Amino acid sequence: MTLFARAARIAALFAAAFFLAIPTSVPAESAELAKNLFGSKKLPAATAPASYGFYSKGCFSGGVAIATDGPTWQAMRLSRNRRWGHPTMINLVEKLSRDATADGWPGLLIGDISQPRGGPMLTGHASHQIGLDADIWFTPMPDRRLSVSERENMSATSLVNEKTHLVKDRLWTSAHARLLKRAASYPEVERILVNPGIKKKLCETVKGDRAWLQKVRPFWGHDYHFHIRIGCQPGSSGCKRQAATTAGEGCDESLAWWFTEEPWRPNKNPDAPKARDLMTMASLPKECRAVLQAPAPVSEAAVTVGPGADAMAVAHAEAPSAVVSEPAQDAVAKPVISPGAAPISAYAATPEMGAPLPRPRPGQ
Repeated sequence: MTLFARAARIAALFAAAFFLAIPTSVPAESAELAKNLFGSKKLPAATAPASYGFYSKGCFSGGVAIATDGPTWQAMRLSRNRRWGHPTMINLVEKLSRDATADGWPGLLIGDISQPRGGPMLTGHASHQIGLDADIWFTPMPDRRLSVSERENMSATSLVNEKTHLVKDRLWTSAHARLLKRAASYPEVERILVNPGIKKKLCETVKGDRAWLQKVRPFWGHDYHFHIRIGCQPGSSGCKRQAATTAGEGCDESLAWWFTEEPWRPNKNPDAPKARDLMTMASLPKECRAVLQAPAPVSEAAVTVGPGADAMAVAHAEAPSAVVSEPAQDAVAKPVISPGAAPISAYAATPEMGAPLPRPRPGQ
């Protein structure tokens, strides 16, 4: 049994005891909007990694963050605090950033992954709730470090003409195709969402091996970034799987439908509230109440994957939010890392033990 497996087993036992101790009936929280509760959490639940519910209705525990800066990536929109995910998701993004540079891509600009404990977001996505989704910009990483202000205000470049729904040929390169192929190559990845115009461009231009196109699915938006989705991970018995992708390359009638009028007709009820604006705790899996009440890790740095201190995040944070208050710092155990182990670094190969694994306080 590997070190990571042993640590996961121990953490799972702690987590099971903790979750059983949490009451399943929380009337006050049941009526409150879930997006407000999850959006207020600054740090993850320091229990075993697990996803609960579905991608658009759930939460997760044991999350880790990707550092704001690595040798082959930069995180964007830091104020949103959405650099968190299941350890498998974070390790995959870090691996993609390294593998993509070997393919000729200069580095990743990383968009939203998840909130620290997942759940519905205050703004934006319907999915990204269980730590298994990540957005990667189609804009290549520049050859310098972006400032906090640039990361907040820099606009990503759309690759698609919004009138024709076709790719802008002057912007599309073979490197974009290689990046998507690399992302699709990982067995953990079940879907990659792109704009229909991008899917059409791939169908028209990819030569040789085309089997990976099955994972690339057309969807509204996704003209300036692509969306990676991995499957439910071991230890997440409460995670609801998504339907399997249909067989074939997806370059058939299902793609042709996107270039008819039907997908682009105006919304008949544009003022209807979004699901996240109605979702209460009662709408989510019961385990999500325990996720909200679980202890936090000792610090963000303790559960951040990447080289060195996360200086950019500290610089961006306002002073009051820099203090760990959920719960008191001296009441939280450190993450499980073997004695004498070197700090996790994106400069080295991803270690077999994976990301640092948070655990709950002893006795819970």
